[in-house]
This record gives sequence, C-alpha cells and structure tokens, in this order.
Amino acid sequence: MSEKNELIHDFNLYEDIPSGEGRLQREMAVYELLHKLDIPFKRMDHEPMATIEACHGVDELLGIRMCKNLFLCNTQKTVFYLLMMPGEKKFKTKEVSKQLGVARLSFAPEEFMEEYLHISPGAVSVMGLMNDKEMHVNLLIDEEILAEEYLGCHPCVNTSSLRLRTSDVLHKFLPYVKHEYRAVQLREE
Repeated sequence: MSEKNELIHDFNLYEDIPSGEGRLQREMAVYELLHKLDIPFKRMDHEPMATIEACHGVDELLGIRMCKNLFLCNTQKTVFYLLMMPGEKKFKTKEVSKQLGVARLSFAPEEFMEEYLHISPGAVSVMGLMNDKEMHVNLLIDEEILAEEYLGCHPCVNTSSLRLRTSDVLHKFLPYVKHEYRAVQLREE
C-alpha cells in the first residue's frame, strides 16, 4: 500500500446512506439532508484524516480535488468565515482580508467551530453550515473551487469523505441552509 493511502483501508465508494451503527449523529444528519435535497454523493470511509495532506489518496480515489477548509475570524472574534480553497494553495491572510475589506483575519478558536458548525478541528466542512441556524459564519469560496465540476468535503467528521457536484452544493444545499457565498481569488505561489 502506498504511503499516502496507508490510512485508507476501504477502497469502496458508496452512494447510499450508511447504517448509523458506530457513526456520530452529526455525520448521519449530513447524509439525511443530502438525501432530502436529492443531492447524489459518493462516499469513502477511512481512518481519521485531519489535514489536507492526509487526504491526497482519498481525492485520487474519489476523482476530485479535496477542499482545504479554514475557519477564520476577525481580531475581535465577532465575525466568522469558512474559507473553501484548493488544498495545494497557501492561505495568506493579507490577501483574503484585502478582498473582504476587513482587518487581518486569523484562525478562529475551536470552541466557536463547535458552537456554530458542530464540527471539531480536522473535520471542517461546508456541510457544517447546516448547523449554523443563526448565520454566524460567512462562506468564502476560492474561484478555482467554483470552476470545478465536483468538490470534496467531510460529512462533519474526518473519517469519511464525500464527492459532491459543486452545482448541487451551490444551488441546492446553500439555499436550503440559507447561506450565501462570496467568491475570492487566491493566487498560486
């Protein structure tokens, strides 16, 4: 088994809702919502993968580019952002802050991630917006992600990964959870 696939024991892709046995409710809620919204997905189960680097074997098997998802906030910790970007790009706070017209952004404390998105570090995902009923989190998506046919994300846990049509996320999921997005442009190194 290659080094990058050492955490992937099950190379099967699934298109159905798994049984709830041994799974957290936050994960099952994602599958149930995708089913309700008639959003097809491919799913792969794997060992916990907390970084974008660990996901490289998964993205190849799913035929996607996994999104790097960063949970950010302003200095006062009063405005929060979820940034979806290609995994290979570097995050430069100055670049994003300038496009938003805000002071320097930083990584948000994990207690806000849990409170607003019901997600733990290492499992940050656009799917967490389904839990943000009070609209605390603003979604930012890099233009390269918007141009892709499919995107990859975790279903609020880092032991599974999903392949979703980008258009389904933008036109079905986001309107249902009442979140809009703002496109940003992050330059390559």
